[in-house]
Amino acid sequence: MELGTQRLAQRRKFWNNGRKDALIGWLFLAPEFLGMLVLGVFPIVFSLYLSFCDWNLVGGLSSIKFVGLDNFKMLFEDEKFFMALKNNLIYTLFTVPIGMILALVLAVIIHSKVYGKEYFKAAFFIPYISSIVALGAVWSALYHPSQGPINRFLISIGITEPPKWLADTHYSLAAIIIIAIWAGIGYQIIIYIAGLSNIPDELYEAADIDGATQTQQFFRITLPLLGPTTSFLFITLLMSSFKVFDLIAFLTNGGPNDSSTVLVYRIYEEGFRNFRMGYASAISWVLFILVGVITLITWKLQKKPE
Repeated sequence: MELGTQRLAQRRKFWNNGRKDALIGWLFLAPEFLGMLVLGVFPIVFSLYLSFCDWNLVGGLSSIKFVGLDNFKMLFEDEKFFMALKNNLIYTLFTVPIGMILALVLAVIIHSKVYGKEYFKAAFFIPYISSIVALGAVWSALYHPSQGPINRFLISIGITEPPKWLADTHYSLAAIIIIAIWAGIGYQIIIYIAGLSNIPDELYEAADIDGATQTQQFFRITLPLLGPTTSFLFITLLMSSFKVFDLIAFLTNGGPNDSSTVLVYRIYEEGFRNFRMGYASAISWVLFILVGVITLITWKLQKKPE
């Protein structure tokens, strides 16, 4: 009898109110963790396994065949992969710095010298939240080789043979880059304006008293204090630039002659057109490692010494 009473007392001591509340909390969190495992962790692990396999998607799970490093060997002999990698790097090198510089200049102007700031914020931000399909349809009309307003203007100023833009192997990627910068600049402006709003006006007033010019104030006050904002934008834009897909899929399908294909489009092409899911998984893991390495290098370079 005494032993049973002791066990009951121990059980009551263990299941106190704190532990019961914690259990209830974990039960509420369980669906979220289950969703993360099913929709996040499992696809990552499965894609890593597939990168070492040969799997034709049409054949079902029974057709999965382990081939070791064959996919990666084939990948580094694939001219289309290197073309996609080169295009992706060119896209990143142009969209990220140019977009950030333009956004910073426009944000400073809107924040300090323009009436109707709210209108300009909304006007620049609308393309960012608009449908990519709608944006692509508008720009495909603007880029039309013979009837588009852009080429009509070029012809009017004396250029007899303007570029064919999306249909030209030399200009298709440049056309995509222009659209990407235009569509994303509104988001960057809003972020920069938020950063500018956190800079105390007293700093500029003190600089005016000391006789500092607007240019000196920009480079010695504005730019340094926007460092965290610039770092945030740079890293997020860098990562998103390697995920570009929708514009290319809608406007060029990677063409003409693979001149505008990028890594994510190659993954889509191999996985859902050629049904080579193992090879597509290998490309996706190379992309993952590439983005991870670039991001780590960026963090290291931007980390200030203590």
